Amino acid sequence: MYSQKVMENFANPKNVGVIEDADGIGTVGNPTCGDIMKMYLKIENDVITDAKFQTFGCAAAIASSSMATQMIKGKTIDEALTITNRQVIEALEGLPPKKIHCSVLAEEAIKLAIEDYRSKKKT
Repeated sequence: MYSQKVMENFANPKNVGVIEDADGIGTVGNPTCGDIMKMYLKIENDVITDAKFQTFGCAAAIASSSMATQMIKGKTIDEALTITNRQVIEALEGLPPKKIHCSVLAEEAIKLAIEDYRSKKKT
């Protein structure tokens, strides 16, 4: 059902945890399936220097969170905003059709965390 890449990122997820002094935090959830994803970003000079996540959900949600944080580290916030759920799916070597929403949550969490960062930066 799941690719080897999904299973690796589920069994040994990268970047799990909290960034206490995060510059941006994005929280998303899907009430239908119960997945909740929280992404924390540390940003310096508009570059994401660290990304961590806490996800309560299925293997696909955890794997999507893990992969998304790996994909955005070292990128500018503008580059990170271009990452789509399709790219997360490709990096995971596929997701079952009924688990696509997990990759959408990862994309949304990135966007919300950056939005949070930008709103704090204006004040």
